[in-house]
Amino acid sequence: MAKAVFNGTIIAESDHTIVVEGNHYFPPDSIVAEHFVAHDRTSVCPWKGTASYYTVTAGGESAEAAAWYYPEPKDKAAEIRDHVAFYPAVTVES
Repeated sequence: MAKAVFNGTIIAESDHTIVVEGNHYFPPDSIVAEHFVAHDRTSVCPWKGTASYYTVTAGGESAEAAAWYYPEPKDKAAEIRDHVAFYPAVTVES
């Protein structure tokens, strides 16, 4: 089972992550919503599409735009629609 941990708190956990380019993408129902706040940042990947971001908060600390997801990915990345991946501020254990 893969776990995403921030500031000592498990913020996502799943047996069904999808690994793309070395990143675990967690299904949307595996994240603990109270630790995620929408961020206005976006970025574009040529083959996945436009990513949206979350700021992650736990234990009184925050990591701005530390999680990303693709709400409307391109066809080649359709399997990761709405799945959440993390920057190194969040530790992913698998």
